[in-house]
Formats: sequence, C-alpha cells, structure tokens
Amino acid sequence: MKICFVISDVATEPAGTSVVLMRRAHQRGHEVCVMNVGGFNFVHNGPIKLKCKEIPQDLKYETPQEFWTQVQDDELKWNMIDSSKVDVVFLRNNPTEETHARHWAEHSGISFGRMLQEQGVLVLNDANAMSSAFIDKLYFEELPASIKPKSLITRDKDELLKFWKKCGKKMVLKPLEGSGGQNVYLIDEEKKNFNQIITSLTELGYVIAQEFLPEVSKGDVRIIVVNGRILEENGELAVIRRVNKDKAEFRSNLSLGATAKPAKLTKEMEHIVKVTAPKLIRDGFFFVGLDVVDDKLIEINVLSPGGLDYCEEIGLPEFTNPVIEAIERKVEYKKLYGNNFSNKELASMH
Repeated sequence: MKICFVISDVATEPAGTSVVLMRRAHQRGHEVCVMNVGGFNFVHNGPIKLKCKEIPQDLKYETPQEFWTQVQDDELKWNMIDSSKVDVVFLRNNPTEETHARHWAEHSGISFGRMLQEQGVLVLNDANAMSSAFIDKLYFEELPASIKPKSLITRDKDELLKFWKKCGKKMVLKPLEGSGGQNVYLIDEEKKNFNQIITSLTELGYVIAQEFLPEVSKGDVRIIVVNGRILEENGELAVIRRVNKDKAEFRSNLSLGATAKPAKLTKEMEHIVKVTAPKLIRDGFFFVGLDVVDDKLIEINVLSPGGLDYCEEIGLPEFTNPVIEAIERKVEYKKLYGNNFSNKELASMH
C-alpha cells in the first residue's frame, strides 16, 4: 500500500509515535510518504495534490532517530503527488499544539481529510469524526458520567467557585482546547493566584474544571486503543503508566518530564475501555489514547495520541506492527468491497 502521514512540520517533528509508525510501515515494504499539514493543493475537478517526501525503499537505518534524520535531510526532495495514487492518509498533526501564528493549520488537516474521503482515499482517523470531536475535552464529556470525574465547563468565575466548594475545595483547571499539560492548575484550599489563573485561562477560551483525584500522585495510565480494543502484541498490552519524578507535580505528561513505566491492566481500566469503545467505533476512531487515574477516565486524545515511542525502552513491544497490520486489513477490505463501506466504517473496522 501507499500511505501518507500528515504531520505538523517535518522540520521540527521529534522522532515520536508518528515516526515509529512510519518506520514500521517502511520496514514492512510499503510505500511511505510524509507531508506537512500545509502541503495540500486543491484544484476543481481533479484529485487533491500532496506535497510530500517519498521515503526511498532502500533507506538504511538502525534506530527511529536515524530513520527520521534522513527523512528530514534536505537531500530528500519534496515531490507533488496525486492523492488518487495514495491508499491511506493518516492524519497525525496535532491541531491543539499550533501557535497563533499558525492558526491556519488548526483545521487544515481535518478539512482536507474530509475532501480526500469524498475522493475515495481512506483517511485515519475518520476526518468527519475528528471534526465533530475537534475539541476533544468536549467530546470526552459525551461519555457516560460513571467513568469520569465530576466536571464543569464554563467561563464564569462564580460557577467555578461553586464547583470548587462542591469538590471539597480542590479542583483542577485547564483550557478546554489545550494539550501536553500546558496551562493546567491545581486549585486547593489556599486558592493561590485564583483570580489571575481564571483571567489567564478565560482569555484562552472555555475552562474545564475537574474534581481532583488523589490517586494522580501515582501518575496516570495511557491506554492505546485501536479499533475499539486495547492495542496488543505478543500477549502484551499498550498500557503505560506515566509518573512525574517531581512528587509536587500532579501532571503526568511525558512532555513535562514524566517517566514511562509498564502498567498492569486493572478491572477498572478494562471497564473504562469497554464503556468507551462503542462510541469510538460508531464515530470512526481508529487510533485513540485514553488517560486513566484509578477508576476514572480523565482525558481522551483522538487527534494525535502518542506514547508508542517510549514502549521499547520500558521493556514492552513497540506495538507498531499490529497498528500497521490493522491498516493493511482496511486497505484489503476497501479493495474487496469497493465503496460498500464508508470511510467511517472502515476506519474502526477490526
């Protein structure tokens, strides 16, 4: 198959989850290309053109970093290819990490992804699903209350104060549209800088307040879900505990210095996946990250989940083989059944 990965910017992308998935697809003999989210070209009455780097089949490398360094190198030229020649477009850019200067990039991948689907290209995750869940913390609120902490979404300071009291004067505040643990605050009894924090967050937009879960001091667990099931390879599950070395830091984002460790799947985690999966499958989500503390789901990442690049160093499989195998099956189904399945159905089909 020919698969194109869409990322924010080839020049600045680290050798993370997108890169290890690219490398695995390349190792499995597929035609792999990568493009910036700014590389779509639309002309009426023709296929969308993609400005990509096509990765040579004979590229030699040992590690993901060696692979990625060669792809980033200016010696590997950019080419314009017709999307009609591509089997799969995997949207891996993260809209929530775009700066104000790149505001144009926030919706571009998803918007062009929807057009590509209409032209018959398999797009993962389904672009219509990603559009409806663009504010993933709001999408998160559509899940059953039994698996989530108490929460409030508002821009009203008085409502936040009421919620703070309701939660025993301890809550977590974060921007509704944000990622990577940025601008996340714990408000406890001391209520330090409360007014300043509220002003700062409401300037960014809506605020989500969640009850504080004491178990967060032990870190959270990232569960990678593919086609509504926990990602698995050789009997191992893609369940990764993230613990911050700083005991005073309640955030467990790997980008903020947390350490990845293997984690055991508990009955509570299994229940959360079981309850979440039907919605993910119905909506067309192929590759999703669930963040769990104890028996509560605290976040869902449907736009650009990561974590696979840490797996090998903590003694787990890289989990990239079953992801690429799942995509291979979807391409085969598409060839066998033509247009009998919608993009949404194929995206979450096992």
